[in-house]
Amino acid sequence: MELQSNQPLSGGPVLGIETSCDETAVAIYDGQQGLLAHELFSQVDLHARYGGVVPELASRDHGQRLIPLLDVALKTAGLKGDDLGAVAYTAGPGLIGALLVGATTGVGLALAWNLPALPVHHMEAHLLAPLLEADPPAFPFLALLVSGGHSMLVDVADFGEYRILGETQDDAAGEAFDKVAKLLDLPYPGGPALAALADDGDPARFALPRPMLRRPGMDFSFSGLKTAVMLKVRELSEGGLLNAEDRRDLAAGFQQAVIDTLQAKSIRALEATGYSRLVVAGGVGANRQLRASLRGALEQRGGRVYYPRIEFCTDNAAMVAYTGHRSLAAGRATSTAVHARPRWPLDEL
Repeated sequence: MELQSNQPLSGGPVLGIETSCDETAVAIYDGQQGLLAHELFSQVDLHARYGGVVPELASRDHGQRLIPLLDVALKTAGLKGDDLGAVAYTAGPGLIGALLVGATTGVGLALAWNLPALPVHHMEAHLLAPLLEADPPAFPFLALLVSGGHSMLVDVADFGEYRILGETQDDAAGEAFDKVAKLLDLPYPGGPALAALADDGDPARFALPRPMLRRPGMDFSFSGLKTAVMLKVRELSEGGLLNAEDRRDLAAGFQQAVIDTLQAKSIRALEATGYSRLVVAGGVGANRQLRASLRGALEQRGGRVYYPRIEFCTDNAAMVAYTGHRSLAAGRATSTAVHARPRWPLDEL
């Protein structure tokens, strides 16, 4: 049976810290008042010249940005450190150097303020991000987590009760977006640039594969789709550079192939679980065409799709603070040891 609403939660404000990749973020969440502060600094400009995230540069920049962002967040919330109830930080998965900046800072602050420290799983935080909205989904629900590093379908029975139904066997959806964007000579970050280019393209011009749709199960694979685009680029550019129409149509065709695949697998997972609620989270969840397609598909089935607001689709600390709050309320163990795991399967929680 599906619950009709989430249980109200209480507790002191929780500080959330996010440094898993190239976003430095700090937020404060309170069980009674909701989100009190949310600050974020994106390193996009720093890494753009390299066409991707440089781990060492990301770590150094986190170290420079984190404390100033913390000061702003505390001021915005009208709080001091010892007014907080706990400190939550992203412990993984992510870039190890970047994670260590947030983890050591979080544990250090917790020790200084005599507070519990809570290591948070990055993908669990994404999964719970839609619960920050005014009309959140109730448990249980199906979660489609799609980002640069992850593509998975998760049966979410309740907070902390997760079962992975399917995941990518090679490239994640966001990773495939970025790689295809490079093939089309689009600027970094590639995913949003490709989506913008696809708006003016013909998605039906090129026959691109929908990976693994004819196979049973709910796993994903986007490497073959990426290769199909690469071969088409080589074919079309034999006489010179791709023209503007080719680039638009390839972008549109690739994007539609990803959307069709994600949607078909999600519907398959909804049928297997019997759920009517689908949560979509992670950076690819900001894609407008994906949102529109899934919304229409769920409405036809009498179901509903839930998203976090656009700014909380990508990495942020609001979801970390909220997850820390839920963890504290659920009695999860706290620790003054520094936890940082570059690889951390969700089903090991």
